[in-house]
Amino acid sequence: MTKKIILDCDPGIDDALAIAFAEGSADIDLLGITTVAGNVGLDLTTSNAQRVSEFVGALGVPVTPGSPAPLLRPPMDARHVHGDTGLGGALLPPPRSRPAGGHAIDYIIETIGADPGQITLVATGPLTNIALAVHRQPKLVSQVKDFVIMGGSSGRGNVTPAAEFNIAADPEAAAIVFRAGWTVTMVGLDVTLQARATPAVRDRMCPLGLLASRLLLPGLEKYASDEDPLSARPREHGHSRDQDGGDRDGQVRAPAVDDPAVHDVCAVAYVADHGLLGCLPARVEVETVGCWTSGMTVTDFRAPAARQNALVATAIDVRGFWDSVLAAYTNVAAGMSTGADR
Repeated sequence: MTKKIILDCDPGIDDALAIAFAEGSADIDLLGITTVAGNVGLDLTTSNAQRVSEFVGALGVPVTPGSPAPLLRPPMDARHVHGDTGLGGALLPPPRSRPAGGHAIDYIIETIGADPGQITLVATGPLTNIALAVHRQPKLVSQVKDFVIMGGSSGRGNVTPAAEFNIAADPEAAAIVFRAGWTVTMVGLDVTLQARATPAVRDRMCPLGLLASRLLLPGLEKYASDEDPLSARPREHGHSRDQDGGDRDGQVRAPAVDDPAVHDVCAVAYVADHGLLGCLPARVEVETVGCWTSGMTVTDFRAPAARQNALVATAIDVRGFWDSVLAAYTNVAAGMSTGADR
């Protein structure tokens, strides 16, 4: 049975790849896309979501814009990672239609409220829209089938030693979301930094026609290091890597700086197949006042069951992940027109 999802995102290269996966996966029914300011400003995240969804054939999927700024803080972005447009070197035409009317918050509340217990909400950007939605409609937390985010970490961050970007961009919103009374499945850096588009993975993308040549490969080529501590270290020499990017001698090594992690795809892939990630229950609180730790997702795996508010992804089947992702991309490529309008 396919899983109905709403994808709240801030495209962003990895968000774009997540949209493509959602469209191509036989296990996902992408009902709608909502956008939030994050990797770039709201106008660009909305336009990018439209461009990508139209390009991959998700023509009936509405794109509804949401929050242009965090709840309390000045906006921050990740243009140094995703480029000024947010899509790196992707070669996509401008959107052919206008965004859907209304606001993302209303779309989320109304769509999930009309089909309670059936829709998984997936958030791969700052959590501003989600915080405002649960504030306006507290019943939302019991109406979703599941709630999955890409964000946070039980260990170190990527924009600071303590904080991952999506949480750091609006920690007050994230704090509201984690305390809202539902279980947050947190797909964070613990697993996403292992889901890297190595040269071997990108070679497997090459036969995918226009999807590869205009979106996947040029997007990944310009996807800068996201500043995790390992990516700044050179890979040790003298070790070969298998098709999924692991070292054949079985040792854990620092990834190459040109092996970008496709963070947001991991969250949607988990919805398609829970078996790809291993998760542990925990209590997660978001630090909002720390001088050095603002945006940190403080994770307590020892919390008693009554206090647990999260499932935290701690392990990933990298080979299975890429097999699933590339199968979805193959479906998208097969359905794409080769006409000049693409």
